[in-house]
Amino acid sequence: MPLGEKSVIGPNGLRLTLADLPSAETRRWVVRRKAEVVAAVRGGLLSMEEACERYSLSPSEFLSWQSSHDFYGLEGLRATGRKRRR
Repeated sequence: MPLGEKSVIGPNGLRLTLADLPSAETRRWVVRRKAEVVAAVRGGLLSMEEACERYSLSPSEFLSWQSSHDFYGLEGLRATGRKRRR
C-alpha cells in the first residue's frame, strides 16, 4: 500500500482501500461485499452518497445494510434467512 493511501479496517480485519472495494459493476451482493462497503462508509473511505452512486443503491437500501449489520452482524447481511430474523 503506497504511503499516505487512505484505508480502513475491513470486515475480515485487513486494511481496505478504494482499490479493494467491490467493482462498480457489482450486481451480486454477497455478505463480504456488503460488509466492505459498509466498512468503507463508516471509516470515511467513501461517503454514503458516493457509495450509493457508485453501486446504484438507494439510500434506504444502503441504510438497511448498515442497520442489519449493526443489529445482527455479518449474518444480518445475508439475503437468505431474513424471515428467521424477523
